[in-house]
Amino acid sequence: MSALEIILGVTTLLTSVLIVVLVLLQEGHQQGLSGAIAGGAETFFGKNKGRTLENKLVKGTTILAVIFFVLTLATTLLLLFLR
Repeated sequence: MSALEIILGVTTLLTSVLIVVLVLLQEGHQQGLSGAIAGGAETFFGKNKGRTLENKLVKGTTILAVIFFVLTLATTLLLLFLR
């Protein structure tokens, strides 16, 4: 196993763990009755703050998913063509 394979493997593993963490940090889209009741009590600034954090989590998850896909493809191609 070469050093490049180890680096790509560790990076892929770390990326997948980060994707799982970011997905778990995101709120669900269906909050049910309690979300409807509590949502009315929030202020305008509280709603916008939550949305921007949620948007950052979604954007981070998307970026990490693309990085994960590229790393996985690169590792596969490396193993197929360099052996």
